Amino acid sequence: MTHKFDAAYWDERYAGRGNIWSGHPNPQLVAEAAGLAPGTALDVGCGEGADAVWLAARGWRVTGVDISSVALERAAGHASGLTLSGSIDWQHRDLLKWTPPALSFELVSAQFMQLPLEDRQPLFTGLAAAVAPGGTLLVVGHAPSDIESGAHRPNRADVFYTAQEVAALLDPPLWKIFVAESRPRDSAGHGGGPVTVHDEVLRAVRSP
Repeated sequence: MTHKFDAAYWDERYAGRGNIWSGHPNPQLVAEAAGLAPGTALDVGCGEGADAVWLAARGWRVTGVDISSVALERAAGHASGLTLSGSIDWQHRDLLKWTPPALSFELVSAQFMQLPLEDRQPLFTGLAAAVAPGGTLLVVGHAPSDIESGAHRPNRADVFYTAQEVAALLDPPLWKIFVAESRPRDSAGHGGGPVTVHDEVLRAVRSP
């Protein structure tokens, strides 16, 4: 069965159990954003809010958007008991229908967006347009090879992509690409044992 990754799907998934993510920020966000000066950030598909909280704790003013109202409730609850030097504005958005404001964010982060090509390309193009001059676009996805890795992945080859595919959507005169690579990472397989997965990492900076 092919899942439609819409609001109903994600609300049901989040409502059906306790936290479905680790509560820790995504490792490639930490690797690529730790050295950036804080400003405004857009956390795309923010889920239960770990990335947004990590950024806000470092002084970022974060807009966290997600299609699932259940996820956003959990994210807000996670952040409510913390003292953050920055701030978080949680917004319920369908990313296939919502266009973020152009040239508005010093960081736009999209971690593991699982969408088919016909949805993914316009989304990433719109996210790139939301990056302010001198700002950073960070896109991280599951490598196509992960589907054979034994890790927990959707059985849908169309939702996997490479960093080079994302880089190809960017207009070269407007962007400097600092990272476009596949990075190995240890994870847990279906049987609970260790497997090696690969994160596709794209970090690019818009011209000032």
